[in-house]
Amino acid sequence: MRIGELAKRAGTTTRTLRYYESRGLLPARRGSNGYRTYDEDDLKLLRQIRTLQDFGFDLEETRPFVECLRAGHPEGDACPASLAVYRRKLGELDALIAELRSVRGQVGEQLARAERAMGELAAEAAAPGGPEPVCAVFPPGTVPGLPVDGNPAGGNPAAAAERRTR
Repeated sequence: MRIGELAKRAGTTTRTLRYYESRGLLPARRGSNGYRTYDEDDLKLLRQIRTLQDFGFDLEETRPFVECLRAGHPEGDACPASLAVYRRKLGELDALIAELRSVRGQVGEQLARAERAMGELAAEAAAPGGPEPVCAVFPPGTVPGLPVDGNPAGGNPAAAAERRTR
């Protein structure tokens, strides 16, 4: 088959196939007419590469799998070098998972702290004569529709005082 058909069947572009060829992942065979020619084995190589990239492997990490298929193995992960790449990738994934768990814990702690602080502010604001609630995330003048002085009563001190006594 020619490059366009292979690209279509593999769900990729001819440019990608030429790139893989330049990297030595796809064989560079040419017919008597000078056109690149490919077969079902090449399609299998491309599907292996695509699957691994979908799993997060970079292009160079697919090389042992491609070489395993080229050596005649029915699957690209039937060789020791492929297994070594799997092991290394699992180690990377485990490290990322641990890092994400740590970040999740930190975000959870920040959320709990922020919720406690919001509760304390709400309790203070609810007390007669308590302070006006202030949001550190949206300082006065930054909330759309709220006057620069932060007073929803539009700068009317009597209205603000009335709101505080409710």
